[in-house]
Amino acid sequence: MPKFAANLTMMFNEVAFPQRFAAAAAAGFKAVEFLFPYEHTPQQVALWLKENRLENVLFNLPPGDWAAGERGIAALPGREAEFRAGIARGIEYALALGTKRVHMMAGLIPAGADLRVHREVYLGNLRHAAREVGQHGISLLIEPINGRDMPGYSLNSQAQAHALREESGEPNVKVQMDFYHAQIVEGDLAMTFKKYFGGIGHVQIASVPSRNEPDDGEVNYPYLFRLLDELGYEGWIGCEYRPRGRTEDGLGWLAAANTQGVRK
Repeated sequence: MPKFAANLTMMFNEVAFPQRFAAAAAAGFKAVEFLFPYEHTPQQVALWLKENRLENVLFNLPPGDWAAGERGIAALPGREAEFRAGIARGIEYALALGTKRVHMMAGLIPAGADLRVHREVYLGNLRHAAREVGQHGISLLIEPINGRDMPGYSLNSQAQAHALREESGEPNVKVQMDFYHAQIVEGDLAMTFKKYFGGIGHVQIASVPSRNEPDDGEVNYPYLFRLLDELGYEGWIGCEYRPRGRTEDGLGWLAAANTQGVRK
């Protein structure tokens, strides 16, 4: 049955990041994910996980200068050395935290750029990163992101991502299917998930269009949870949404899912 991981970058913002681990555990979560752990040492994050008996299921490799608006550098020519250094840093954290999946952000492509050049750089970095993390039994995830939330992002559709996954030839490359992004870009979530089931390594959820709790909007999450169960999806479902108010007050959807036989 589907199992849910709290995204600590977006949830439990009522407290500082170190305290979010305890808050997630108190709310019943057994696993967490987050965008980046790099403001803290690997030892600190590992301790917070251990103290709260939580598993870390995902984080992102270093994305370049996030504060300056960069959203990954894997597809940016001339940044290969920086990208490779980021892989090493990500591996250091993954080994300390026991993380089995890391996400590689592609980056924003300038208007008028030669897309073929960016794709070639991206594919080369994808293969290199997959081989590096694969030595440690780690899967490398790539994620299509909608252009409304992140204009200029170079990876937008599931079809595009799975084509790159297949072309990479690396068995540990998987695609992250965030139902929020996928609904905005292409819709047809159930059939798309079925089509690419074997290549999907992680799922994330949020309501559409508001990106709040998955209990409102245009996506029927109870149906999708049942579908994932029927198909035998054994991975985690990351709760990458912005709570409308206090995080704990918005977890009614999770309680409802549990009453339908879905476990945390």
